[in-house]
Amino acid sequence: MEIPMSDLLEPGKVARMACRMWQGVQTVSINVQVLSFSSSLFLYVQVFRDKRNGSHQREANRSRPWKPEYMGKANLHVFEDWCGSSTQQLRKNPHYPLYPNSRITVKKLAVSPMWTNYGLRIFGYLHPRKSGEYLFAVASDDGSEFWLSLDSSPLNLHLQASVGRAGMDWTAPGEFNKYASQISFPVHLSAEDFYFFEVIHKQNDRGTDHLEVAWRVNQDRTPFEIIGSEHISMYIDETDLKLHEVSHIPQTPASSFHWRTYARVSSHGAEMLREDPRDSFYHVPLMSASYLRGILPVCPYRPTYLIMGYPLQRYQGIHFVHLSYVYPNDYTRLTHMETINKCLYSEDPHYLKGLGFLNYMKMDSPENGGAEQRDNEQGDRGGLGDKFLYQYEELRPESFREPPDNDIYSDEYSFVRQAPEPASTLKMVNGNPRKLLAAQVTAYNTRHLARYEPQVQQPVVNTKQSEIQRAPVQPAMNNVFLMPHGLHVHRRLRRKNRLHPPKVVTQKEYKYKDSENYETTPPIIYDPVINWVRTINVSNMDFNAFREDSIDLKCNVSGNLQMSSEVALPIVQAFMHQLNQKNWGHFTLLQVVNVERRIDRFRGSRYLLELEVQDQRGTGFRISQYVYEPRSQIRSWNRVRQPDRKGTLLCYPEGVEWNPSATVHIIVPVKNQARWVQQFIMYMEDIYKVTGDKNFNIIIVDYSSKDMDVEQALQSAHIPRYQYVKLTGNFERSAALQAGINLITDSHSIAFLCDLHIHFPHSIIDSIRKHCVEGKITFAPIIMRLDCGATPEEPDGMQGCIFISNLLLFIVFYYFFF
Repeated sequence: MEIPMSDLLEPGKVARMACRMWQGVQTVSINVQVLSFSSSLFLYVQVFRDKRNGSHQREANRSRPWKPEYMGKANLHVFEDWCGSSTQQLRKNPHYPLYPNSRITVKKLAVSPMWTNYGLRIFGYLHPRKSGEYLFAVASDDGSEFWLSLDSSPLNLHLQASVGRAGMDWTAPGEFNKYASQISFPVHLSAEDFYFFEVIHKQNDRGTDHLEVAWRVNQDRTPFEIIGSEHISMYIDETDLKLHEVSHIPQTPASSFHWRTYARVSSHGAEMLREDPRDSFYHVPLMSASYLRGILPVCPYRPTYLIMGYPLQRYQGIHFVHLSYVYPNDYTRLTHMETINKCLYSEDPHYLKGLGFLNYMKMDSPENGGAEQRDNEQGDRGGLGDKFLYQYEELRPESFREPPDNDIYSDEYSFVRQAPEPASTLKMVNGNPRKLLAAQVTAYNTRHLARYEPQVQQPVVNTKQSEIQRAPVQPAMNNVFLMPHGLHVHRRLRRKNRLHPPKVVTQKEYKYKDSENYETTPPIIYDPVINWVRTINVSNMDFNAFREDSIDLKCNVSGNLQMSSEVALPIVQAFMHQLNQKNWGHFTLLQVVNVERRIDRFRGSRYLLELEVQDQRGTGFRISQYVYEPRSQIRSWNRVRQPDRKGTLLCYPEGVEWNPSATVHIIVPVKNQARWVQQFIMYMEDIYKVTGDKNFNIIIVDYSSKDMDVEQALQSAHIPRYQYVKLTGNFERSAALQAGINLITDSHSIAFLCDLHIHFPHSIIDSIRKHCVEGKITFAPIIMRLDCGATPEEPDGMQGCIFISNLLLFIVFYYFFF
């Protein structure tokens, strides 16, 4: 169904056209697509911090004229909502050091805000009381550093003292002698000069937060004293400066952090950080449309999953969302987060916690045969059946059934509660074995097993009718998994004895046996015997093959569905065959960069083919083309045409053709978010600088921000186009988005609505165009929400989940048809 742009500009229709993102969920989405990222991640902080490194850094770091009114205070910059314990973790904050949450002053170098997950940067000038050698000391919970310059210049800073640069150390208030790094070497200072200093502090979410910097003259028995207001002064007065004005902030050796160097040596190991040709494919020039025109016929395209004439309620659209398949692997699966969430394996989390993946493997029979042949008795219980991915025993049966004999694992592996073991009877020699056994069992339960208070004592049982004795009663432990590292008993019940119900011993019989000379000997308790040579059998497992294309809202680590090469490569080969048949074999396929498949089980599949090819002169081109493979029973549009040599029949889906030069309008509503607005503008500057793409426009809708002049920031930015609209009143996202939509005059452009707190890869504009087809396809990304303190270089977090987060990443993209 074609939808004119003029209709989409009407009030109330913003959400239908806009590529809207809301916690990773598109309101009326049907399909999913991918924007992968890896190497582009390593650029974002460097761009953000060093964009104006030239004249800006020279101006910030030059010595400033000192004023007497600066005396008595130091500059204090606060960075909130950032996890971690080390100062190095603070330096990973994308806003550090230029864009703090607050810029205030402090009267002495000893603070305790009584808060969590923050970082502090205190800087200014130090005024010695007299000339001589000084020692400096720092104490804090958690990490801290004290830097001092040899003069008044911020460029000559040297680290003097620190606590826990790695993030594991802390001290009590005023404890200056816990670590060797806390106290500096002697430093000679002159009372006639003043010296630039900088203090960095990072506090996590535990402990009592505090920071103290002290000094003393280098003389024996001289105590450390907190550096007070009479010996410090501000670097600059920031009272009348807005938060986006940062040219005065010093970028010193203490605050700088070379992210490109860090990214190259980072050992995080997440699969999503792998190099991917998708990230830079926009650099390759597109093949001329003349080469592609006419190589495939045009066929009607009416997928069955279109939502027409069905009014959707709020949040109802998520039930119509379906994933797309991609090839090759884009590594959007968050494998590094599966220690926390193993939902991809569709296993009960309690079961996984108790037994792990034991049911995914079979134990081989030992070479000596014997009773360890359990596979015939249990069938496929330990392996994989034809119908189900896995099978397992009910962990909490209402009535326990007799377990199969299992001499490999003995009874410690059984899920079923067993009766107490009868011990053999021997003449008592010395000591009291009963007491010894009771003590051993109590110690074992304390160390290894969950303790449950039994409500009813289990009766003592004995299978030998000729002798009766008392055995220590084990406490009932309901729902406790007995693992193979439990205690082993030397003498066990024989299987034939288990077939008959044991005799219950009465209290009277207990008393009778107590008077005899026979006593029970304790079972022999020993460490488990580890079988290092036990071998196993496993089946090939591809858990992605068992996934469906519906969205699982509870599984936020799974990433995109993967398409097999058996499906993707025949489509590519068929397309290349038709391309060279029309162009006389002029092109050679260099690599398959990306194939995306949207399945319609009734009418066929649509593909987006992204191929890198080379002509006979060695010139490289990229092909980004939608094709359609209809099901054989509906190929009436081309009854005369015969399938090609591969048996694959392709066509161009009618009306599905993206515009590589369409203008993309990026609409962002803001209010009093100066540091995020400035970061967003820098992202856009960098995209323009790297790609050279002039066909995008920034529209910022500002609800009268007071912390920065947004329009002035746009005027000074190096971006191709921008528009600014100012609104008053309370912040309303929907009204702001509509105000931005109303500024668009070109009916063939694309509106992309997004949040400020996002990492934008360089390929974002090209990806938006490829997945937005006028009147057909709308594009919206699922985001990855980073954990508190995580960065794109260390991407710990979940897809589309709500976390304490300061930055979001693009991972997967939804799009749908009207």
